Amino acid sequence: MITYLYWAAVVLLVALAILGLGLHLGHWKAAIGIAAVLLAIGGGAYWFHFQQVFVKRWGGVMTIRVPEGQRHITATWKGDNLWIENYDPATNTCHFNEYARGNLLEGQVTIKDCNPLSR
Repeated sequence: MITYLYWAAVVLLVALAILGLGLHLGHWKAAIGIAAVLLAIGGGAYWFHFQQVFVKRWGGVMTIRVPEGQRHITATWKGDNLWIENYDPATNTCHFNEYARGNLLEGQVTIKDCNPLSR
């Protein structure tokens, strides 16, 4: 829900820029430019900061897919970053993957000869 409110606020700001500058004052180039900048800032802020914060703290929405051929084991939060553990039966390895803000500086830990499904 919080994600939808965020994007509604971004769209409202863009609409105000277009309506205020473009329609009311007739400055269409400035209106389109400011609207594009507002969309870029809103998208960047969401992608690089707010997405995981919304999910962890306020019940936002986020989708992560398990790689083909792997089986999901667990997920946990470390700070504001999500860590996912998957098992690859073809190579008998466990993979811990970090999903950091904006997908930058993501960590990965691989455990060889890991067979959690045989316990």
